[in-house]
Amino acid sequence: QVQLVESGGGLVQAGGSLRLSCAASTRTFNSYAVGWFRQAPGKEREFVAAIRWASISTHYADSVKGRFTIARDNAKNTVWLQMNSLEPEDTAVYYCAALKEWGDYDRIYGSWGQGTQVTVSS
Repeated sequence: QVQLVESGGGLVQAGGSLRLSCAASTRTFNSYAVGWFRQAPGKEREFVAAIRWASISTHYADSVKGRFTIARDNAKNTVWLQMNSLEPEDTAVYYCAALKEWGDYDRIYGSWGQGTQVTVSS
């Protein structure tokens, strides 16, 4: 089972940047597509971005396209989410997960981790 740990969240002003990290405990992580998701208070968890195992393809939610960038380093078992031009609407707990199938963001391996809190002040 793939265990993922999110980090890098924090408090930032609108227009600022943060880089989130998703670290895996096993090298088998490198064969999975990975997605970032977020959940704001009182809202459903939503898809943010995803990357294939070989970084061949990426996919972004329309709300973050052009502002967020997902990348991975399989040698370090890590996936990053670079978030620029942050907006108060980006405030949420951010989670990463290994995807069972590319393009299907409802099915993940294992369970959700603790996530990392991102708060954007106006």
